Amino acid sequence: MTDMLDAGPLVSWMKRMCLSAVTAVLACGAVFPAAAQTATVAVLRIDYPSLLPLSRLDLLQEDRAFAGARVATDDNRTTGQFLGQTHELVEVATTPENAMADFQALVEDGLRLFVLVGNSEDMLAVADAAPEDAVLFNASSGDTTLRDERCRANLLHIAPSDAMRADAVTQFLVWKRWTEWFLIAGSNPEDVALAEAYRTSARKFGAEIVEERTFEDTGGSRVSDSGHVLVQTQIPVFTQDAEDHDVVVAADASDVFAEYLPYHVWDPAPVAGSAGLRPVTWAPSHESWGATQMQTRFEDSAGRMMDDLDYQTWLAVRVVGEAVTRTGSDDPKVLREYMLGDEFELAAFKGVPVTFRDWNGQLRQPILLSNGRMTVSVSPQEGFLHQVSLLDTLGLDRPETECRAFAGGN
Repeated sequence: MTDMLDAGPLVSWMKRMCLSAVTAVLACGAVFPAAAQTATVAVLRIDYPSLLPLSRLDLLQEDRAFAGARVATDDNRTTGQFLGQTHELVEVATTPENAMADFQALVEDGLRLFVLVGNSEDMLAVADAAPEDAVLFNASSGDTTLRDERCRANLLHIAPSDAMRADAVTQFLVWKRWTEWFLIAGSNPEDVALAEAYRTSARKFGAEIVEERTFEDTGGSRVSDSGHVLVQTQIPVFTQDAEDHDVVVAADASDVFAEYLPYHVWDPAPVAGSAGLRPVTWAPSHESWGATQMQTRFEDSAGRMMDDLDYQTWLAVRVVGEAVTRTGSDDPKVLREYMLGDEFELAAFKGVPVTFRDWNGQLRQPILLSNGRMTVSVSPQEGFLHQVSLLDTLGLDRPETECRAFAGGN
């Protein structure tokens, strides 16, 4: 059968396809390197002891973070094969006790590009111990201080800050003219920090917090067979006699109480923040701007739906791939300089290219507002203006940051 086929047209078609692909890469500004390049990214995921989440839908996945990085590495390889560039991925799941030793082992193996998944304290420890030429990406922590007084020049932030998420919610609530808030915050340190982000955001955009209450985390199991019975009696009492308000805003970074608020608060009011209308970087329901094909590719690869953390690690690895393609280099210093420069941008299925703030290393990106089944809106909202980029209405703007580690800082 093979002898009977006319191979000429087939070979000709294959050559045209190859040429078209290379032409497309060139048209996008790629640089063909003088020698083959190899970019190896290590994803270091620090796993912490935790209680079961309030909902089974939020059970931790064994491949969390890694799944997004795998899809991004495949994406990078698709372009890299035409440019003589190789993209590799190293996955390390560790514990707080072993994180530093595992990081040092990766450094000794010659790795210099790291995606970190962990809390802010461990990220700072790793950033301070990293060699001079390493570039690290924060894919999980929203701690605003990492973009402010505690910033590090070698740590770029893919995950949005608490301030960015809070501003995304606030803009929508103000746009809706729901400006009188009942703020309920958890008692853990991360809850306190998130509540402060909402207070700052309210002042920034003209909302008023008419009442605040703290939901104390007493520890122990958060889920029981009679949970709905207790919630149905306790939450209304907890929220009774609040000042008149348009909306309940929940600051519950610890996942202790917020999911119990919708339909259980004493006065009829929508819930936003850590439950109800939530600010996310990605949602399984997101379909706009080509997101459906991204969802499909991820689901085919991981066998499940994509969430915030998957998207953020995907984005981190894609940032590296884009920088390698554009610069024709795998030198971390060259890549970092390009990422923070005016020419860098990356399509991210959000309607606008994402870019970095050169004053604190934060990635600018739109924030989806999701109710869990639909994307209700996307911030920044219409009518909130900025002299440089509308995305800079979310989070710390240049005049607001105390970060001095970056060349673009004040």
